[in-house]
Amino acid sequence: MKPREKLTIREVRRIALSAQGFADRPPSGPIERRHLSRVIGRTGLFQIDSVNVVTRAHYMPLFSRLGAYPVELLERAASRKPRSLFEYWAHEASLLPVETQPLLRWRMERAREGLGIYGGLARFGREQRSFIDQVYAEVAAHGPLAASDIEGHKGTSGWWQWSDAKRALEWLFWAGFITTHSRRASFERLYDLPERVLPPAIHEAPTPAPQDAKRKLIEISARALGVGTASDLRDYFRLSPEDAYPRVEELVEEGTLLPVSVKGWPQKAYMHRDAKMPRRIEAAALLAPFDPLIWERSRTERLFNFRYRIEIYTPAHKRVYGYYVYPFLLGESIVARVDLKADRQNRVLRVQAAHAEPDAPRQTAPELWRALNSMAEWLGLEEVEISRSGDFAPALAAAGKVGLIESSPEAEPALTEPQE
Repeated sequence: MKPREKLTIREVRRIALSAQGFADRPPSGPIERRHLSRVIGRTGLFQIDSVNVVTRAHYMPLFSRLGAYPVELLERAASRKPRSLFEYWAHEASLLPVETQPLLRWRMERAREGLGIYGGLARFGREQRSFIDQVYAEVAAHGPLAASDIEGHKGTSGWWQWSDAKRALEWLFWAGFITTHSRRASFERLYDLPERVLPPAIHEAPTPAPQDAKRKLIEISARALGVGTASDLRDYFRLSPEDAYPRVEELVEEGTLLPVSVKGWPQKAYMHRDAKMPRRIEAAALLAPFDPLIWERSRTERLFNFRYRIEIYTPAHKRVYGYYVYPFLLGESIVARVDLKADRQNRVLRVQAAHAEPDAPRQTAPELWRALNSMAEWLGLEEVEISRSGDFAPALAAAGKVGLIESSPEAEPALTEPQE
């Protein structure tokens, strides 16, 4: 794209959607590993989340951009040879291309010093090093292993109430001494040594200097965002201002990032030199709450004039839109949102609430109905049911030529210990 000093929000939106892969046409034939590589090559990573109300968040970005794909494709890429994805802390727990692993070794080194990890785990690392060494030896001798496989492991109930075995494994994971081999059906991690998991060329690759690695991470962020503020760029890999901002200026000096101003944004913005701005975007996609297009809520508001908050932790009577809400992208705008739940026992995708944005176009209801049916089919569900809740429910039901069902208070999924 030819460099420009000033951009409108509409132009930035097109650039951002293109950068995230929404300008690409979905494959006309079977979806294969090369399609997965193309998407994660654009997004840089998929955020992992253990909540499984509809499907776990890291499965959704591929569906949003490619349509129905075999989930085994993603699972194989993250657990079988030739492995192309690995897990680590990037934008929270994430799946990343294996080529990114050397760029995060500085973060692993910091974790070994008790830096960049939460206080309780850092303290455990200092005080229980002998026990951690024993757990490491167990993994080295018998891996891949889960926390529940470690001798003497006693599970505890409740949020973040980990056993010592789990704490030791998580410290070793943060520090890069072990990594994720695969996951059980319960989503529990199996850990193993990096040299037995990563491709040899990656494991044996030289470790970049920390500043070089951080500069490359900022460049990956800029490619994925198209245009972003310095804060947007650092948030993508959760870098500190001290780590990120000098690297942004270095990328400006070398011409990789182009300073631009965006109408309505008080902050300076930066555009990747290879960013493209299509004439139009013709997307129609349901977005998981942790899709990289929308995971940074203030950027989502700046880009789409769409205020979005996840309400899982909000008491039911205080929720505005629902428990686990998917925004709906149509064309270049987010035009609606639906609170979804996959009722696997009854093979139903339940739309527990539906709301439209004030400027939603007339085709929103039929397009959203089509997207919901596509999602249901992908998930192996047989029908879509729409509750009366939400201002858009009647229009959505009319588009699908189905009746509305009465909303009923259902038991919400228990927020148990995450297995990232």
